[in-house]
Amino acid sequence: MNDQTTAINQMSGFNIPDPTKIESLRDKVSAEEWVLRRDLAATYRLCALHGWSDLVFTHISVRLPDENGQERFLINPYGVMFDEMTASALVKIDMNGKICQETEYFINPAGFTIHSAIHEAREDAACVIHVHTPYGIAVSIQKKGLRRYSQFSMQVYDDIAYHDYEGIALELDERERLVNDIGDKGIMILRNHGTLAVGKSCGTAFLRMYFLENACKTQILAQAAGGEEHLHEEPEDMGHKVFGQGAAAFVPGMGDNLVWPGLMRKLERTNPGYDH
Repeated sequence: MNDQTTAINQMSGFNIPDPTKIESLRDKVSAEEWVLRRDLAATYRLCALHGWSDLVFTHISVRLPDENGQERFLINPYGVMFDEMTASALVKIDMNGKICQETEYFINPAGFTIHSAIHEAREDAACVIHVHTPYGIAVSIQKKGLRRYSQFSMQVYDDIAYHDYEGIALELDERERLVNDIGDKGIMILRNHGTLAVGKSCGTAFLRMYFLENACKTQILAQAAGGEEHLHEEPEDMGHKVFGQGAAAFVPGMGDNLVWPGLMRKLERTNPGYDH
């Protein structure tokens, strides 16, 4: 039985529990795991707030500290919307996709394929954000990919990798190619598919995705005004310069500390409850 068949069997007649009403795990996991669960749930809601969700079909994950040599990470339960995600609803799995906790939820196998590959290969990829937005996909379709049209794009341009489309990410052998393609970059554009950003924290990964998604949106809006003959693309040297100037934003403790606390306050005002 393949992963797709397993997922279909799990979904048959399945009742997805309301994540805001399930029993809290706060007193059942370590303090360190709870902080990571809370930050990840907040990241899901922030992505929804910024319009980056695709119903229940994309994923954000956080790697947990090793326990007895076992590598595990948290990922979204299949069927829970991003704007209703809670810390207790997140599902803990190992690098083989096995669920490592008692839960009524199950996971999307495509999310496991992509996120297990990056977490296992990259020590610095503590958080992995993968989304399907119209602007990100529109840029992923373009043969030349992201262009140096805006300051947004130049702030991330030197940190972008590309991965060719292989269909819905259900085949585990794609993991090797995902890892080879991303290399040591912090961002990857998945051709005809979407965008991906990593970081040592949820705050850093979110900031990378923020610049990337705004770069993609700006590019599509500019191109809507006319063909390339009407657009000015900065030269490669300028791209390198701006990337260097903005690099501090992605140093742990820099850009994330500037932005993350404010994002948490905004979330508390507009969509509280992620820390259930």
